[in-house]
This record gives sequence, C-alpha cells and structure tokens, in this order.
Amino acid sequence: MAVDYGALKKGGFMRQKQKNNFSLRLQVVGGTLTAENLKIIAEVAEKYGDGHVHLTSRQGVEIPFIKLDDIDEVKEELAKGDCHPGVCGPRVRTVTACQGSEICPSGNIDSYKIALELDKRYFARELPHKFKFGVTGCQNNCLKAEENDVGIKGAQIVNWKKEDCIMCGVCEKACREGAITIQNGNITLDEQKCNNCGRCVKSCPTDAWEGTPGFMVSFGGTFGNHISEGKSLLPVITSEEQLYRVTDAAIQFFDDYANPGERFKFTIDRVGVDKLEKVLKEAYNG
Repeated sequence: MAVDYGALKKGGFMRQKQKNNFSLRLQVVGGTLTAENLKIIAEVAEKYGDGHVHLTSRQGVEIPFIKLDDIDEVKEELAKGDCHPGVCGPRVRTVTACQGSEICPSGNIDSYKIALELDKRYFARELPHKFKFGVTGCQNNCLKAEENDVGIKGAQIVNWKKEDCIMCGVCEKACREGAITIQNGNITLDEQKCNNCGRCVKSCPTDAWEGTPGFMVSFGGTFGNHISEGKSLLPVITSEEQLYRVTDAAIQFFDDYANPGERFKFTIDRVGVDKLEKVLKEAYNG
C-alpha cells in the first residue's frame, strides 16, 4: 500500500533521510509544556525513537526516528499525556511566545494567554503558504516579533500624573529613548521618541506614571531565505477584542489574495501595502 507522505507531513510527521523514519513535530503553544507532557514525550522518545528529542528554533519539540509502522501507536501514547502532533506545510504553525507579564518583570502583556487564543483561533488553518504568529511581552522583543507574518509586542500607553511626582529623576534615567526630560519642576514626554516600553511606569517609586497595556502589531515579517522586517501599520491596540479583529483581517487578507506558495510579505508587496492598511484600519476601528 502506497504511503501518503503528504498527509503524514500535514500531521507533523516529517520524513528523515533514513528510510521509513520520521521526525514527529509536536504541538507546543508559547513554548510551554507541563511536567506530564515532558514525561510522556520522554517515554515515547525512548520507546519509539532513539532516546533523544530536538528543540526547534520556534519553541517546538520534535521526536526523531519514529518508524512508519509505529505512527498510530505513537499518537495514541502521546495522547495519554495530553500531547498531540503539530503541523507542517501551508497552514498556521506553532504560535511562539515569551512568558510575559505573568512571570517576567518587563512584561506588558500576558503573552501566553494571547498565544493560547491565537492557537485556538487559527492553528492548522489551511492557507496558501505557512503562516507564523509570534508574541513578545515588551520592547526587549525576546520573541523577535517582526520576524513573523504577524508579530505582537506588548506596549504601554503612558501618562504622567504631576500630583504624584516627587521629581526624583528615576524615570528620566530609565527611559532608553531619551523621551523624558525634567526641567524647571516639570516633566515633558516626547511622544515621537517614546516607544511605549513602559520602563517609566515600572521604575517610578510613587506611581506618578500610569500605563495602559496595549499591543503593537507588525505584518509581513520573514526570516529564512528572505529576511524582511514586519511593517507596523496601526497605532497601539488597546483591547484584546480589537487585536483579534485585526488578526482576523490580516489572515483573511492573506487567504484572499496570496498565490499558492507565496508568503504574506510577498503578497503585501504584490497586492499593495495600502490595500492591506485599509483593511486593517477598518478592523482596528471596528
């Protein structure tokens, strides 16, 4: 009976150079695995692979040397530890994320929560080519948001409250962009220089700076044979509802206009960034 290698790849089983051996890519969201997940992965790697796993550049886990005859049994074993195969090919891939504000002191958003929702909405959706989301919690940009087809970066829209300020100068020193200046008992914020990092909010000892969490989104990033930085086409997004309207619009634009085998960046270049920007702004405004 002929082996449907295309279906196997779609289900996360990638052919190795060794005949009838496959490297199984698992579904991992935001780089997070439970202890239970890790136990079953180790057991499967020892029983059905060669005893090792590979951690991919996109926070994934692959178990190499899975034999063709064991594929069904491997899936059943993994399911016992709530692990499931990932995907390859022209569809929405693993959503990457940093630990975000729930763990990291620098985080402006709950990156993992956003990654879970993106995974729920889009994972494995069939598209003209692969499509990647990356979520990073702040301007430190550990997840390199702009390398993704859609990148999401945590931000803070900041506001200074004069009545709570003691003019200690900590915020001016904390600002890496030189956006904050103190002069004659007053603080000035240069909004053109401010990158919404939120360092002023986190550093202020009297809470004289208040911040509203938000999302900076970029579109059309790639990293591989062609390296391109995703474009920021919208102001800071201030609600999750607004964010998902925008991500819905972006992925639908790609589905509607992309040619088979064409990444989002090249669709934007061919169709026109102005056309995408119009669609995104309509979604942004609701």
